[in-house]
Amino acid sequence: MRRDHTIPRGELHRLVHESIVLQGNPLGDPFVRELFIWTPPGWSAGERLPLLVDLKGYTSSALAHANWQPFSENLPERLDRLVHEGMARVVVAMPDCFTKLFGNQYLNSAGTGRYADYLCDEIVPFVEQRFGCGGKGKRGVFGKSSGGYGAAYHGLTRSDFWDAISIQSGDMGFDALYVPAFFDDLNVQRRYDNSIEKMWKALTAKPKMSFAESVALMDCAQSAFYDPDTTQFMNMRLPLDPYTGEWIAERWDNWMKNDPVVMFDALGENLRKLKLVYMDCGDHDNFRIHFGMRRFAKKLKAAAIPHEYDEFDDDHMDVDYRMDVFLPKLARALSA
Repeated sequence: MRRDHTIPRGELHRLVHESIVLQGNPLGDPFVRELFIWTPPGWSAGERLPLLVDLKGYTSSALAHANWQPFSENLPERLDRLVHEGMARVVVAMPDCFTKLFGNQYLNSAGTGRYADYLCDEIVPFVEQRFGCGGKGKRGVFGKSSGGYGAAYHGLTRSDFWDAISIQSGDMGFDALYVPAFFDDLNVQRRYDNSIEKMWKALTAKPKMSFAESVALMDCAQSAFYDPDTTQFMNMRLPLDPYTGEWIAERWDNWMKNDPVVMFDALGENLRKLKLVYMDCGDHDNFRIHFGMRRFAKKLKAAAIPHEYDEFDDDHMDVDYRMDVFLPKLARALSA
């Protein structure tokens, strides 16, 4: 069921890709994965359209953006409408980067696998060759939450590959994001002998988790991306003592090295190479991400790096409607 059946439809292509870089990944996750590609109505490879890559937030995969939505639009339907309303034509890839940790931060990690390489070295070239799109000067990446982190991370570290980024409520400002949550996480972990392994196995076996329990799992999972400990269960270890809550400085330092706000000091100039740096965030984000986004925008402004930052009256949840703002901006920047 679509909101408007009169709008011309693009095509959603369902492909299978066999990865080389994900073979033997630390979590034993699949290296043969599906991905969806949306092409606009009347598309032909001769158009040489820009390519946008969709990075989904934690506990999900970009494949989910093709799911039917009862009260809004899924991504293909939204793209159909936006192009009908005048947005520049693009090709959009929706890759699957889900892991046994229930999500991804889209970087290379000894704890999870080479997902930055997977996107840049495998998925983008695979899509570009198949659909005659993208290429240098015409590549953009967008995402929300963990996907927004991925967009920020790729903009900072792979600006020679990407040409535009859009960050929606992206994980950053790690002290504001994680420090208050860690102590709540330890209270959940306490019920399982202060053991991440026991907590993980017990909670994932439950028919339903509480919000606090799901956040505790998500926060522990982040350690396998930012500070993997390959001697521990699924490479996870929080940067504080599970009983006393005392900080382990060297482990927390490893987390902070992956905070885009901190990374900016060494890598921020790379963002100047991009055609567009767009950011937005709800002004009362549930995870306090608006504080990190403000800091990142402040550093961009101080460095006189062109960017757009927009705060809106909302929280972290159900903000896909903001795609109506940033997708046309990305498409226009990459079509110029």
